[in-house]
Amino acid sequence: MFNIFKKKNSNKLVAPIDGELTGIENVSDEVFSTKVMGDGFAIKPSSDLVVSPINGEVTSVFPTKHAISITTDNGLEVLLHLGIDTVELKGAPFEMLVEAGQHVQVGDQLVKMDREEISRSNKDDIVMLVLPGKNELSFDPAISNRMVNAGDEVTTIQ
Repeated sequence: MFNIFKKKNSNKLVAPIDGELTGIENVSDEVFSTKVMGDGFAIKPSSDLVVSPINGEVTSVFPTKHAISITTDNGLEVLLHLGIDTVELKGAPFEMLVEAGQHVQVGDQLVKMDREEISRSNKDDIVMLVLPGKNELSFDPAISNRMVNAGDEVTTIQ
């Protein structure tokens, strides 16, 4: 009856890697930049270690190790996509540190990326965080370009 007084579920998202933060619309892959996969943000990495941006359960580790899904207790799904066209590298530049079904906390190590190997393969090493199919959720505030460290708060989603 008094739903106006109920607190909305909100989730704080932190940077999953050190680097330069930018809006998802700035990445070179149209599937992500046009938000077909959902809204999100991207980080041009300056390190190789990817950490969990949120508390939850690892619900999927792609066989090619280029993407990881984490689902929170309140049902929010977060997709971390490591690089552009890195699926073609068949997992070679990625060392997975977690597996599906594992519970993770913000800042827990997920994967090590070999950015040099990705670069030698002429692929983009940008790390994208996407909320698949959650178009009703909004980022607050808007993502601004800036340098971030893994674990720095990036945004809150409502």
